[in-house]
Amino acid sequence: MKLPPLVSPDEKLSAEEIFRYSRHLLIPDVGMEGQKRLKHSRVLVIGAGGLGSPALLYLAAAGVGRLGIVDFDVMEESNLQRQVIHGISRLGGNKAASAEMAIRELNPWVEVIQHHERLEASNALALIGAYDLVLDGTDNFATRYLVNDACMLAKKPYVWGSIFRFEGQASVFWEDAPGGSGLNYRDLYPSPPPPELAPSCSEGGVLGILCASIGAIMVTEAIKLITGIGDSLLGRLAIYDALDMQYRFLPLRRAPDRKPITELADYQDFCNHKRDVPDRDGIPSITTQELKTLRDSGELFTLIDVREQTEWDMVRIDGACHIPKDEMIREEVLARFRKDAPIILHCKLGSRSRKVLQDMQDHGFSNVRNLQGGIIAWIRDVEPHLPQY
Repeated sequence: MKLPPLVSPDEKLSAEEIFRYSRHLLIPDVGMEGQKRLKHSRVLVIGAGGLGSPALLYLAAAGVGRLGIVDFDVMEESNLQRQVIHGISRLGGNKAASAEMAIRELNPWVEVIQHHERLEASNALALIGAYDLVLDGTDNFATRYLVNDACMLAKKPYVWGSIFRFEGQASVFWEDAPGGSGLNYRDLYPSPPPPELAPSCSEGGVLGILCASIGAIMVTEAIKLITGIGDSLLGRLAIYDALDMQYRFLPLRRAPDRKPITELADYQDFCNHKRDVPDRDGIPSITTQELKTLRDSGELFTLIDVREQTEWDMVRIDGACHIPKDEMIREEVLARFRKDAPIILHCKLGSRSRKVLQDMQDHGFSNVRNLQGGIIAWIRDVEPHLPQY
């Protein structure tokens, strides 16, 4: 839908800036006024990862005056497959700091503010309140609901994007949009899925170039909101399938039973992410060191890896057998094992194997344990020479 400009054109452009942004200035819909709006805008990007990388680069190139970057994480080599704002020379460093270095090289006219902190309910309103617009490129449901609710309370619009394997989604949410047509993330996803049904990119993978496709949509929407040009994605969900090279646009409507947001909550608990705390829910577990001791003692047990075939091909624990999660919970597969047999399950981080364990308990298995932290913890604590992913 068509929206008025989010930012007023209160800034002046220098001769250097007029030359730099001349290709924007030549577009009648943007022109000098639109570029001044961009220069006067304050945009907060949450996450300098897969989506944040192209978003930050193109926001900076477009001439956004102030860019805030929220990211407490550090660079790992596996990030470089898709997080193109970073480089090998900055591995191990903070992502927000790394992103600022790239932005400074690209456009010294942009003011960059680093926020080296995790976005929490305690700081979200203060952070978001200092900006005109938010771009949410995070990869977990807890932070997405936090961003949504904080933007609602702060009466700020935000652009949302999501990626997984070959598919991406994007939309604009603004509860207080002019004209009374506002929507928010809870209209699209009223409640979060169970953690085991919502794998992150680190578990399910993502085609690196997909980040550029969805990140470009997000920045396009941001520029349109700031300058007041075109029709925004507010009220529509863009879905991109890279394998079919197909875009779809679905209408969004206000959820009829949506409750008003009056305060921020415990979003980790809301999304059931606290189930990852060992033994909080009574799930029998075993640590990596306990598993090593058990294996070294020669005691008989069955170690079952419930990850996907692609993960098994990358790295495995010696002596494990491979039965993917969806196959493991089938009746004919469970029938292969005695219900009192000692069995240890593991996946990458522990959530998928925990779900399998719960299913096995429901079928009467009494001697099954879950490896805390999965194979990632095993590599970290026991066999650091194994490949990480």
